[in-house]
Amino acid sequence: MDTLELLGHPVRLRIVHAMRGGRTLTTAQLGALLPDVSKAMVYRHVDLLAAGGILEVADERRVRGAVERHYRLRRERASIDPATAASMSLDDHRRGFGVAVAALVAEFNAYLDRDNADPAVDPVGYQQHAIWLDRDELTALISELRAAILPRLANPAAPGRSRYLLSPILFPGEPPATGTTEAPPRE
Repeated sequence: MDTLELLGHPVRLRIVHAMRGGRTLTTAQLGALLPDVSKAMVYRHVDLLAAGGILEVADERRVRGAVERHYRLRRERASIDPATAASMSLDDHRRGFGVAVAALVAEFNAYLDRDNADPAVDPVGYQQHAIWLDRDELTALISELRAAILPRLANPAAPGRSRYLLSPILFPGEPPATGTTEAPPRE
């Protein structure tokens, strides 16, 4: 199974997201992080991700006569590279976006199902904005977002830190206007 196919399932994508940040977790620990997913399904998808090289065994221990495996994410294998993304069909992108959104909805529902969930205090955000950009402005915006996000991806788990999911989504809301000199309406 190739990376695109491996990441093309909401549960597998959620497992990959749960492993991000340098974590080393057992399948049981992953199951606790995905309480809405059956234990059997977590084990099945961890096995597929490990067989596909996205997860690797970091450690094995004997626990009550069984072997407990600790997995870690192989970051270089856990994303779609630019060449693969460029070769994807429109239907591949449609499926990939659907899986990403399904995983995001499942994660948000799992958050809301926690006893202490408080979107106002946490602070949760899910706004959508429409912005007008030319190609140079878009490139600058993407660079600025990367500059803000990338250094924080290296933050290790530590006392006082909470793990947040950040899911930037960017796509053209409509085709570019041609031949108009009118300013676009302001929101």
